[in-house]
Amino acid sequence: MSPGPLALVGSGEYLPVMEKVEGMLLVGRPPRYVQIPTAAAPEGERSLRRWLDLGAKQAARLGVEQVPVVARDRSEADAPELAALVDGAGLVYLSGGNPAFLAKTLRGTRLWDAIVAAWQSGTSLAGCSAGAIALTGWVPWMRALDREPDPGLGIVPNLRVLPHFDKMLGWVPDLLTRAVLRPPAGTTVIGIDEETAVVDMTGGGHTWQVHGRQQAWVLSYGNRRGFAAGSTLTTP
Repeated sequence: MSPGPLALVGSGEYLPVMEKVEGMLLVGRPPRYVQIPTAAAPEGERSLRRWLDLGAKQAARLGVEQVPVVARDRSEADAPELAALVDGAGLVYLSGGNPAFLAKTLRGTRLWDAIVAAWQSGTSLAGCSAGAIALTGWVPWMRALDREPDPGLGIVPNLRVLPHFDKMLGWVPDLLTRAVLRPPAGTTVIGIDEETAVVDMTGGGHTWQVHGRQQAWVLSYGNRRGFAAGSTLTTP
């Protein structure tokens, strides 16, 4: 069995602007949409509820079942009953919030093992904003960039992802410099604008098509190359 598609999204999860992308990830797969808002857990129950409400509306637009999987900490992420909810998913989606918290909370738990097993069996896997960052091998602490980055969840270990790219540098000016300064050999740094996604339908993590309203960018020190919607970018 081949891995399912991968999607890295700059912003817009569960909103109408991303409906086509999320629908594409479900085509030919069970109409079971697993939504994991763990990255927002540090913001409290109101934030978690907001993500689940948005997710319910998107699932209704797509005509599929919403499956909320709310893991607020590692203990909950290690609960067998939560991990079991991933079974039979067509799409598993990690939404926004705190990327390092998300990676540290899921890594090595039953829930994460279930997600990886589902993806390796053909389920689509997507991450938006914090979720996109956490799927890589470089997860900065957004409010403490001097801290050593978290090693992430490692689905695409040779990528560094900067979501909200058209806005983020105004929020965290030093982040781009840290991302492109002496990355390990074979690493690609990608910026993804808001309401934009890169999708690898093969799941290999190397050939990405750009979808959405804006652009994706391949970044290096002193240089950036833009890829408009409909174009394809490749990574080593």
